[in-house]
Amino acid sequence: MKVLIALIIFCSIGYFMMRPSKPTVIVLLGAPGAGKGTQSGYLIEKLRLPQVATGDLFRANLKNETALGQKAKSFMDKGQLVPDEVVLDMLFERIAQADCKKGFILDGFPRTVSQAEALDLHLKSVKPKVISLEISDDLLVERLMGRLVCSGCGAPYHVKGSPPKQEGICDRCGGKLVHRADDNEQVIKERLSVFHQQTAPVKDFYKSKGFLQSVDATQEPQVISNSIEKTLN
Repeated sequence: MKVLIALIIFCSIGYFMMRPSKPTVIVLLGAPGAGKGTQSGYLIEKLRLPQVATGDLFRANLKNETALGQKAKSFMDKGQLVPDEVVLDMLFERIAQADCKKGFILDGFPRTVSQAEALDLHLKSVKPKVISLEISDDLLVERLMGRLVCSGCGAPYHVKGSPPKQEGICDRCGGKLVHRADDNEQVIKERLSVFHQQTAPVKDFYKSKGFLQSVDATQEPQVISNSIEKTLN
């Protein structure tokens, strides 16, 4: 009898050890300038997971003239928004690649509830860890007007919050740092208005599922990173 019990315990332990673990999916939500790009950088380094951003997917598909890129371009050439179907196809194609097998970090996606629902269906039993970076609009306007980006690798900086070691030069690749054309007060306020109308309801979607965790994004980047790490743990 004891031998039988020991055998059952051994087989049970072996089953759970051999059972493939589910991938870690992290969704970073937040208004423009909330620090999603900066925090993605920290998470990539700590968790060794790839970052997946829809902007990068568009650029890659358009540059490589893929079928999806050409499909997206057909809408863009007409001045139309690229439909969710195309955006989701790009995303699902990307996260099916080998480097996303253990998980991935979604930066700025999903932007709408319909995208969140489609992602939820695609992930099936995988429950994403959703982090919402919270900060007031007034602070966001101030932050965005001081934002810099590398013209070479796209690394984010800020004239006050996270300046480069050498003024105007990227620490990573040595590229030139520039202000984004849309980082002016009027455009920023318009973007924030769109965010609150369209993207903010995504938080309610994830909150209803018990996936949402909020983090104070008014703090120093490293403090925010530590808060996110505690939340993930």
